[in-house]
Amino acid sequence: MVTALEVVEGIKSGNISCEELLLQIYERIERSELNCFITLNKETAVREAREVDKRREEEEYRRKKLLGVPVAVKDSISTKGIQTTCASKILTGYVPPFDATVVAALKKEGAIIVGKTNMDEFCMGSSTETSYYGPTKNPHDLTRVPGGSSGGSAAAVAAGETILALGSDTGGSIRCPASFCGIVGLKPTYGFVSRYGLIAYANSLEQIGPMASTVTDTALLLEILSAKDDGDSTQLKIQNNAATNYCFSWLNGTGNERAAIKGMTIGVPKEFIEGCSPEVERSVWDALHNYEDLGATYGEISMRNLKYALASYYIIAMSEASSNLARFDGLRYGLRTGKDEDWHTTFSRIRSEGFGEEVKRRIILGTYALSAGYYGKYYLKALKVRTLIKNEFEEALKTYDLLAMPTMPFVAFKLGERIKDPLSLYLADVNTVSVNLAGVPSLSIPCGVSHGLPIGLQLVGKHFEEDELLRAAFVYEQNSS
Repeated sequence: MVTALEVVEGIKSGNISCEELLLQIYERIERSELNCFITLNKETAVREAREVDKRREEEEYRRKKLLGVPVAVKDSISTKGIQTTCASKILTGYVPPFDATVVAALKKEGAIIVGKTNMDEFCMGSSTETSYYGPTKNPHDLTRVPGGSSGGSAAAVAAGETILALGSDTGGSIRCPASFCGIVGLKPTYGFVSRYGLIAYANSLEQIGPMASTVTDTALLLEILSAKDDGDSTQLKIQNNAATNYCFSWLNGTGNERAAIKGMTIGVPKEFIEGCSPEVERSVWDALHNYEDLGATYGEISMRNLKYALASYYIIAMSEASSNLARFDGLRYGLRTGKDEDWHTTFSRIRSEGFGEEVKRRIILGTYALSAGYYGKYYLKALKVRTLIKNEFEEALKTYDLLAMPTMPFVAFKLGERIKDPLSLYLADVNTVSVNLAGVPSLSIPCGVSHGLPIGLQLVGKHFEEDELLRAAFVYEQNSS
């Protein structure tokens, strides 16, 4: 499959027909067994592709950085005129009247929205099995999960059903499926990308981020997504950010790869390695030795508060979810069932029928954690642990340029293997949730294969230093076998 950069160059030169490329992608989607998409945008997309082919030589179009590039959008991100369901029955038929800031930025740069990708309902899951529209399958093995919650986006990129995709990451929801599907996925620093138009699960943890087949495509997409937005008060307005040129010196052949890595220091927290499968551990150490050969140095470290990360994360995330999801009642938009009775009965019936089991479980647990008598015991204590974990990451990143560890402790598991055991699914997030608690940027890049299934290497950087992450990932990508 061609990269986004090749598509842009090919369309501008006239060597690629945007319409033909898009029709090939839709044909692949329609034949697919993966179930990557909930809603397709075919009619509008094909019309826009014809317009691109017709006007490709106009100066206005030639300036667009994603001209004609097909992009899939996770179904938790608002798209004007395209159904947005969060993979939930309760939002069936909801069509937003506005675009999320990131979607508007894509359109401004000439991208074409292919459709809305499947996901775990309201982003709650690590396997894309909690979707009301059925599970997505892993393109490397149809009997296995693609990861979650952005599983549809990852599988679509890996299977060539789109060129680029947007995901969102609350506790690993970009990096987990990127690892399981063998693509690149980046969770930006909290506050780097606007969240305006992202349907909230846990506001203080989640970020929209890019998913692509290569590091350079990831860098290009992140540059577009980082557009400043006054509509999101949590977005930090950084001036002259390195987002404007990331890895493109390498692309033009002007960069010295070894010079970019020589002298780089990488910390390896032993807590992330412990408990991983032997194949995953071996692949991660092979990647670190590759970095060493390129001139980097690494050292093992201990981050003793990480053992509390999973419990802290789930208390905070579920508490925020119980508050955020209170707005979904079917009275203003979405599901409306049966005859209306008194408010309490109607409200309870709609939410009971509209939400899936995992969403209801997290709402109940979050409400409990916030209730009188338990707020201090659970939620407040989880916030204090979050601060300890954030401080620990900041201390480690004062000594090392980057941290490295497995993205996931194992390869993609079988469909149905863990879905009946919620605790088992929660434990799958052990290597990713701490990054969201700390708010630092993190990237997953393929680093090996076990029995035909991809393994991901997770790189973690300092706040707002996504350029360092991408540079390190790019050099590894160019020098790994």
